Amino acid sequence: MCELLGMSANTPTDIVFSFSGLMQRGGNTGPHRDGWGIAFYEGKGLREFRDPNPSCNSEIAELVCRYPIKSNIVVGHIRQANAGRIALENTHPFTRELWGKYWTFAHNGQLKGVKKLPLSHYIPVGTTDSEHAFCWIMDQIRNRFPKPPQRPATVKRFIKSLCDQLRDLGVFNMLLTDSRYLYCYCSTKLTWITRRAPFDQASLKDADITVDFAKETTENDVVTVIATEPLTINETWHPLNPGDMVVFDQGELCQR
Repeated sequence: MCELLGMSANTPTDIVFSFSGLMQRGGNTGPHRDGWGIAFYEGKGLREFRDPNPSCNSEIAELVCRYPIKSNIVVGHIRQANAGRIALENTHPFTRELWGKYWTFAHNGQLKGVKKLPLSHYIPVGTTDSEHAFCWIMDQIRNRFPKPPQRPATVKRFIKSLCDQLRDLGVFNMLLTDSRYLYCYCSTKLTWITRRAPFDQASLKDADITVDFAKETTENDVVTVIATEPLTINETWHPLNPGDMVVFDQGELCQR
């Protein structure tokens, strides 16, 4: 099963600490050897890194760890292939444009029969069930809302209904963002933590790394990290229940 990593923050923040733990699960402390990817939003732009090789010994992953890219929204993924061959085009996260924004998606799980769902505007490049599901979601949103609704809650409710439908096909743990809101849907396993003042130290579970966030942040910073399983050993993470969707805006929980 793949693993997910996401971040929502109220100020541009790097995710080096969390990614340093996640990348070890890609072939070292975990079996997810079939590729990895991460996407950073910078204003309206999107910076992506993807590699079909294991993240634990990927030179590109090492670059991401050495180069602290600051972003308000991050979506990451390490892959254990079960549908679609190991290839760059099948490596998450996937990105499409809607309403003049880049939307980014990553998925954990298997969806039996998802390719029977019809597609119209968005077509997969690779062969994964995940990318087909993403294209179907984007089609549904585009068809239902040719223009962005005035109320963001309207979109959130609609996305939740689409996730519920996909969950009926199997395991559907998902991260989806439109560059502002980070939608996090749990089918079996997903957990999150919000860090704010007073900040403390945190120690990774998968690497011998400890960071003192009090030295790295200001008292106004709010940073939420979402992961398949907790990444640290000395913090309290909040697990989601099956069927839950949480939405974060600038690090704050805005809908549950």
